[in-house]
Amino acid sequence: MKKSVERNKKLVATEEDRIKAIMKNNPAVEYFASSKGYWYSYETKNELDTLTPKKGDIAFFDYEIKDIDGNIIYSQLELRPQTYYIDKQDIMMGLRDGIKLMHKNETVNFFFPSHMGFGYHGDNKKIGINQPLLCTVTLRDFKPESVYKKQIEAKQAVAKLPEQAVSKDSTPKQATPVRKPIQNIKPKDSL
Repeated sequence: MKKSVERNKKLVATEEDRIKAIMKNNPAVEYFASSKGYWYSYETKNELDTLTPKKGDIAFFDYEIKDIDGNIIYSQLELRPQTYYIDKQDIMMGLRDGIKLMHKNETVNFFFPSHMGFGYHGDNKKIGINQPLLCTVTLRDFKPESVYKKQIEAKQAVAKLPEQAVSKDSTPKQATPVRKPIQNIKPKDSL
């Protein structure tokens, strides 16, 4: 057990040193250290909003995953727009925490050591074992789950309206002109 702990500490230290070297080589970029053991920088910062997502909210975001050298592992197109129920869904540990730091319309680059990413298993596809990651995340929006559910219900109700208004077997009929009955018209007598 002690050997495993020592090996993990050494692995984390090695990954952190690599990430710190990358940050040091980019002095023009301001990096922030999180309390959870990852680093991040802003591509787009929203200084007007003060709210951030919290438990009970739903976050709508786009992201891509790269190795820490910047090579794309999963593109934004592959990952598609995401809908995440804050603290109710199982996603990458680093993202779970990082999204809660973001404001609407921000784009943030996160450097995650492997233990904040996919750990010693990888994702069994493209992400290897103990692989630190660079994730670029854009938080498009977030809202309380109750508001989101009401919006979905309203959309479903609107989608059902045409079905209720027109029965399945009815077809539109052409209007038939109404003809007035012909009245007996007497010829005019000459005056």
